Amino acid sequence: MDIVIIGGAGRTGSRIHDRLTARGHTARLASRRTGFDWEDTDTWRPALEGAEAAYVCFTPDLAFPGVPEKMAALGRLAHDAGLRRLVLLSGRGEEGARTSEAALREGGVPTTVLRCSWFQQNFSEHFLAGPVRRGRLRLPAPDIPEAFVDLEDVADAAVVALTRPEPEDVTYELSGPELLTFTQAAAVLTGATGRPVAFEPVDVPTFIADVALDGVPAEEAEPLAHLFTEILDGRNATLAGGVAQLLGREPSPLSTYASRAARAGAWS
Repeated sequence: MDIVIIGGAGRTGSRIHDRLTARGHTARLASRRTGFDWEDTDTWRPALEGAEAAYVCFTPDLAFPGVPEKMAALGRLAHDAGLRRLVLLSGRGEEGARTSEAALREGGVPTTVLRCSWFQQNFSEHFLAGPVRRGRLRLPAPDIPEAFVDLEDVADAAVVALTRPEPEDVTYELSGPELLTFTQAAAVLTGATGRPVAFEPVDVPTFIADVALDGVPAEEAEPLAHLFTEILDGRNATLAGGVAQLLGREPSPLSTYASRAARAGAWS
Protein backbone atom coordinates (compact mmCIF):
# COMPACT_ATOMS: atom_id res chain seq x y z
CA MET A 1 0.00 0.00 0.00
CA ASP A 2 1.20 3.52 -0.86
CA ILE A 3 0.73 5.78 2.17
CA VAL A 4 1.66 9.44 2.54
CA ILE A 5 2.48 10.85 5.97
CA ILE A 6 1.41 14.49 6.00
CA GLY A 7 3.39 16.37 8.60
CA GLY A 8 6.58 14.51 7.82
CA ALA A 9 8.98 12.83 10.20
CA GLY A 10 7.70 14.41 13.38
CA ARG A 11 7.13 12.62 16.65
CA THR A 12 4.29 10.47 15.32
CA GLY A 13 5.18 10.55 11.63
CA SER A 14 8.67 9.10 12.07
CA ARG A 15 7.38 6.25 14.21
CA ILE A 16 4.59 5.46 11.74
CA HIS A 17 6.97 5.65 8.77
CA ASP A 18 9.36 3.14 10.35
CA ARG A 19 6.55 0.72 11.19
CA LEU A 20 5.01 0.90 7.72
CA THR A 21 8.26 0.38 5.85
CA ALA A 22 9.14 -2.54 8.13
CA ARG A 23 5.85 -4.15 7.05
CA GLY A 24 6.62 -3.68 3.37
CA HIS A 25 4.40 -0.68 2.65
CA THR A 26 5.50 2.34 0.63
CA ALA A 27 5.49 5.25 3.06
CA ARG A 28 6.21 8.77 1.82
CA LEU A 29 6.87 11.81 4.01
CA ALA A 30 5.17 15.09 3.11
CA SER A 31 6.65 18.10 4.87
CA ARG A 32 8.42 21.34 4.08
CA ARG A 33 11.58 19.33 3.48
CA THR A 34 9.83 17.47 0.66
CA GLY A 35 7.99 20.50 -0.75
CA PHE A 36 4.70 20.25 1.17
CA ASP A 37 3.59 23.48 2.83
CA TRP A 38 0.36 23.90 4.82
CA GLU A 39 0.32 27.57 3.73
CA ASP A 40 0.50 26.75 0.00
CA THR A 41 -2.31 24.55 -1.30
CA ASP A 42 -0.52 24.17 -4.64
CA THR A 43 1.97 21.88 -2.88
CA TRP A 44 -0.67 19.48 -1.58
CA ARG A 45 -1.73 17.65 -4.76
CA PRO A 46 1.79 16.42 -5.70
CA ALA A 47 2.12 14.96 -2.20
CA LEU A 48 -1.13 13.00 -2.55
CA GLU A 49 -0.69 11.75 -6.11
CA GLY A 50 -0.57 7.97 -6.26
CA ALA A 51 -1.36 7.46 -2.58
CA GLU A 52 -4.06 5.11 -1.35
CA ALA A 53 -4.11 6.45 2.19
CA ALA A 54 -2.79 9.36 4.22
CA TYR A 55 -1.91 10.00 7.84
CA VAL A 56 -2.59 13.63 8.73
CA CYS A 57 -0.83 15.45 11.55
CA PHE A 58 -1.16 19.22 11.83
CA THR A 59 1.28 21.15 14.01
CA PRO A 60 0.96 22.93 16.40
CA ASP A 61 -2.69 21.91 16.93
CA LEU A 62 -5.97 21.27 15.11
CA ALA A 63 -7.75 23.69 17.45
CA PHE A 64 -5.85 26.74 16.19
CA PRO A 65 -7.65 29.39 14.10
CA GLY A 66 -7.76 28.75 10.36
CA VAL A 67 -7.09 25.03 10.63
CA PRO A 68 -10.65 23.84 9.86
CA GLU A 69 -10.47 25.60 6.50
CA LYS A 70 -7.21 23.79 5.73
CA MET A 71 -8.72 20.45 6.73
CA ALA A 72 -11.77 21.04 4.52
CA ALA A 73 -9.55 21.81 1.53
CA LEU A 74 -7.37 18.77 2.19
CA GLY A 75 -10.41 16.50 2.47
CA ARG A 76 -11.74 17.64 -0.89
CA LEU A 77 -8.35 17.21 -2.52
CA ALA A 78 -7.91 13.73 -1.04
CA HIS A 79 -11.26 12.71 -2.50
CA ASP A 80 -10.37 14.11 -5.91
CA ALA A 81 -6.99 12.35 -5.80
CA GLY A 82 -8.67 9.00 -5.20
CA LEU A 83 -7.48 8.27 -1.67
CA ARG A 84 -9.42 5.45 0.01
CA ARG A 85 -8.82 6.41 3.63
CA LEU A 86 -7.45 9.08 5.95
CA VAL A 87 -6.19 8.81 9.53
CA LEU A 88 -6.19 12.07 11.51
CA LEU A 89 -4.31 12.74 14.74
CA SER A 90 -6.47 14.81 17.08
CA GLY A 91 -6.77 15.73 20.74
CA ARG A 92 -9.23 14.76 23.43
CA GLY A 93 -11.48 17.47 24.82
CA GLU A 94 -10.69 20.13 22.21
CA GLU A 95 -13.78 21.68 20.64
CA GLY A 96 -11.68 23.44 18.02
CA ALA A 97 -10.11 20.13 17.05
CA ARG A 98 -13.55 18.57 16.60
CA THR A 99 -14.39 21.31 14.12
CA SER A 100 -11.26 20.40 12.15
CA GLU A 101 -12.17 16.70 12.27
CA ALA A 102 -15.61 17.40 10.81
CA ALA A 103 -14.12 19.65 8.14
CA LEU A 104 -11.72 16.94 6.93
CA ARG A 105 -14.58 14.44 6.73
CA GLU A 106 -16.60 16.78 4.53
CA GLY A 107 -14.50 15.60 1.57
CA GLY A 108 -16.14 12.19 1.74
CA VAL A 109 -13.04 10.03 2.30
CA PRO A 110 -13.50 7.54 5.18
CA THR A 111 -11.57 9.05 8.07
CA THR A 112 -10.37 7.39 11.26
CA VAL A 113 -9.79 10.02 13.94
CA LEU A 114 -7.39 9.23 16.78
CA ARG A 115 -8.25 11.58 19.65
CA CYS A 116 -5.32 11.37 22.02
CA SER A 117 -4.67 12.30 25.61
CA TRP A 118 -1.59 14.28 26.63
CA PHE A 119 1.48 12.56 25.11
CA GLN A 120 3.93 11.01 27.55
CA GLN A 121 6.70 12.10 25.18
CA ASN A 122 5.86 15.77 25.82
CA PHE A 123 8.16 15.33 28.82
CA SER A 124 11.15 14.28 26.71
CA GLU A 125 10.68 15.16 23.03
CA HIS A 126 8.79 18.43 23.15
CA PHE A 127 8.34 21.59 25.19
CA LEU A 128 8.67 19.98 28.63
CA ALA A 129 12.04 18.28 28.12
CA GLY A 130 13.88 21.36 29.36
CA PRO A 131 11.64 21.87 32.41
CA VAL A 132 12.17 18.23 33.40
CA ARG A 133 15.93 18.73 33.20
CA ARG A 134 15.59 21.86 35.35
CA GLY A 135 13.44 19.93 37.80
CA ARG A 136 10.35 22.15 37.57
CA LEU A 137 7.26 21.39 35.49
CA ARG A 138 5.78 24.85 35.18
CA LEU A 139 2.37 24.74 33.49
CA PRO A 140 -0.59 27.14 33.27
CA ALA A 141 -2.89 24.50 34.73
CA PRO A 142 -4.13 23.12 38.05
CA ASP A 143 -2.91 19.78 39.38
CA ILE A 144 -5.60 17.74 37.66
CA PRO A 145 -5.52 14.08 36.54
CA GLU A 146 -4.56 13.19 32.99
CA ALA A 147 -4.42 9.84 31.20
CA PHE A 148 -0.99 10.30 29.59
CA VAL A 149 -0.64 8.18 26.43
CA ASP A 150 2.53 6.68 24.96
CA LEU A 151 3.33 7.75 21.39
CA GLU A 152 4.48 4.20 20.68
CA ASP A 153 0.88 3.09 21.30
CA VAL A 154 -0.42 5.93 19.14
CA ALA A 155 1.88 4.94 16.27
CA ASP A 156 0.86 1.30 16.54
CA ALA A 157 -2.82 2.32 16.48
CA ALA A 158 -2.31 4.56 13.46
CA VAL A 159 -0.64 1.75 11.51
CA VAL A 160 -3.58 -0.55 12.23
CA ALA A 161 -6.03 2.14 11.07
CA LEU A 162 -4.00 2.79 7.91
CA THR A 163 -3.56 -0.83 6.85
CA ARG A 164 -6.60 -2.81 8.04
CA PRO A 165 -8.51 -4.49 5.18
CA GLU A 166 -11.40 -2.01 5.12
CA PRO A 167 -11.25 1.72 5.94
CA GLU A 168 -13.32 3.01 8.85
CA ASP A 169 -15.08 6.32 9.30
CA VAL A 170 -14.90 6.29 13.08
CA THR A 171 -13.37 8.08 16.06
CA TYR A 172 -11.21 6.38 18.69
CA GLU A 173 -10.13 8.00 21.94
CA LEU A 174 -6.66 6.92 23.04
CA SER A 175 -5.31 7.22 26.57
CA GLY A 176 -2.86 5.57 28.90
CA PRO A 177 -3.95 2.98 31.48
CA GLU A 178 -3.97 5.27 34.53
CA LEU A 179 -4.99 8.72 35.73
CA LEU A 180 -2.12 10.73 37.19
CA THR A 181 -2.01 14.31 38.38
CA PHE A 182 0.94 16.41 37.26
CA THR A 183 2.39 16.08 40.77
CA GLN A 184 2.15 12.30 40.46
CA ALA A 185 3.65 12.43 36.96
CA ALA A 186 6.53 14.50 38.34
CA ALA A 187 7.10 11.82 40.98
CA VAL A 188 7.29 9.17 38.24
CA LEU A 189 9.84 11.31 36.38
CA THR A 190 11.80 11.79 39.60
CA GLY A 191 12.07 8.04 40.02
CA ALA A 192 13.15 7.51 36.42
CA THR A 193 15.68 10.34 36.21
CA GLY A 194 17.11 10.08 39.72
CA ARG A 195 16.76 13.84 40.14
CA PRO A 196 13.97 15.86 41.80
CA VAL A 197 11.16 16.98 39.49
CA ALA A 198 8.27 19.03 40.88
CA PHE A 199 5.07 20.39 39.37
CA GLU A 200 4.38 24.12 39.71
CA PRO A 201 1.19 25.79 38.43
CA VAL A 202 2.04 29.17 36.89
CA ASP A 203 0.39 31.91 34.85
CA VAL A 204 0.66 32.14 31.08
CA PRO A 205 3.53 34.70 30.92
CA THR A 206 5.62 32.59 33.30
CA PHE A 207 5.05 29.48 31.20
CA ILE A 208 6.02 31.33 28.01
CA ALA A 209 9.19 32.66 29.64
CA ASP A 210 10.12 29.22 30.96
CA VAL A 211 9.84 27.35 27.66
CA ALA A 212 11.62 30.23 25.91
CA LEU A 213 14.72 29.04 27.76
CA ASP A 214 14.60 26.00 25.48
CA GLY A 215 14.04 27.94 22.27
CA VAL A 216 10.25 27.65 22.04
CA PRO A 217 9.13 30.92 20.38
CA ALA A 218 6.43 33.00 22.01
CA GLU A 219 4.22 32.76 18.92
CA GLU A 220 4.09 28.98 19.46
CA ALA A 221 4.06 28.96 23.27
CA GLU A 222 1.29 31.53 23.76
CA PRO A 223 -1.51 29.72 21.88
CA LEU A 224 -0.42 26.45 23.48
CA ALA A 225 -0.62 28.06 26.91
CA HIS A 226 -4.13 29.33 26.29
CA LEU A 227 -5.15 25.92 24.96
CA PHE A 228 -3.86 24.35 28.17
CA THR A 229 -5.83 26.78 30.31
CA GLU A 230 -8.92 25.63 28.41
CA ILE A 231 -8.54 21.85 28.28
CA LEU A 232 -6.54 21.11 31.43
CA ASP A 233 -9.61 21.48 33.61
CA GLY A 234 -10.39 17.85 34.34
CA ARG A 235 -12.48 17.21 31.20
CA ASN A 236 -10.08 14.44 30.17
CA ALA A 237 -9.86 12.83 33.61
CA THR A 238 -11.23 9.54 32.30
CA LEU A 239 -9.62 6.51 30.71
CA ALA A 240 -10.35 5.71 27.06
CA GLY A 241 -10.40 2.33 25.35
CA GLY A 242 -9.04 3.14 21.90
CA VAL A 243 -5.67 1.47 22.35
CA ALA A 244 -7.24 -1.81 23.46
CA GLN A 245 -9.87 -1.62 20.69
CA LEU A 246 -7.29 -1.15 17.96
CA LEU A 247 -4.38 -3.20 19.30
CA GLY A 248 -6.00 -5.86 21.46
CA ARG A 249 -3.79 -5.02 24.43
CA GLU A 250 -3.61 -2.53 27.25
CA PRO A 251 -1.76 0.79 26.80
CA SER A 252 1.67 1.43 28.27
CA PRO A 253 1.94 3.28 31.63
CA LEU A 254 3.93 6.47 32.21
CA SER A 255 6.51 4.64 34.33
CA THR A 256 7.46 2.33 31.45
CA TYR A 257 7.93 5.27 29.09
CA ALA A 258 9.91 7.27 31.68
CA SER A 259 12.31 4.40 32.39
CA ARG A 260 12.80 3.83 28.67
CA ALA A 261 13.43 7.54 27.99
CA ALA A 262 15.87 7.82 30.88
CA ARG A 263 17.88 4.82 29.65
CA ALA A 264 18.03 6.45 26.21
CA GLY A 265 19.49 9.63 27.75
CA ALA A 266 16.48 11.88 27.11
CA TRP A 267 17.27 14.09 30.11
CA SER A 268 21.06 13.67 30.29
